[in-house]
Amino acid sequence: MKIDIGISDQHRAEIADGLSRMLADSYTLYLKTHNYHWNVTGPLFNTLHLMFETQYTELATAVDEIAERIRALGHQAPGSYAAFSRLTSIAEEEGVPSAEQMIADLVAGQEAVARTARTVFPVAEAAGDEPTADLLTQRMNLHEKTAWMLRSMLEQ
Repeated sequence: MKIDIGISDQHRAEIADGLSRMLADSYTLYLKTHNYHWNVTGPLFNTLHLMFETQYTELATAVDEIAERIRALGHQAPGSYAAFSRLTSIAEEEGVPSAEQMIADLVAGQEAVARTARTVFPVAEAAGDEPTADLLTQRMNLHEKTAWMLRSMLEQ
């Protein structure tokens, strides 16, 4: 059935492509954060273990919202490791870094998702896609705030 929500097919495709990259970044960051939650050690164990749990739980909700927006625009949401690997801008971590490196790595990941969201925003705005623009604004705000909180842990 044809979709007639006031956004052209081309704009819906461009927005869905951008949201797919954002979904891949968010899912990759979710996996990395969950991994760090399981494997963190050191004097900040309890603080980081709980903080990482809060972050990956929030990301689990976010990936669902992003995927559902892609579907509402009439496109298939990527959902495999292979697709996420192709689409993400976040490098996968192999091994277990130190707690301090985990924090720095998650700062970079949070900032990467914010940057990806920011690239989609002009397309959504030009198309008059307020629901996507709202989603992007909320995600940028959350990722920038989380990056700031993590970054603050690294300051001496």
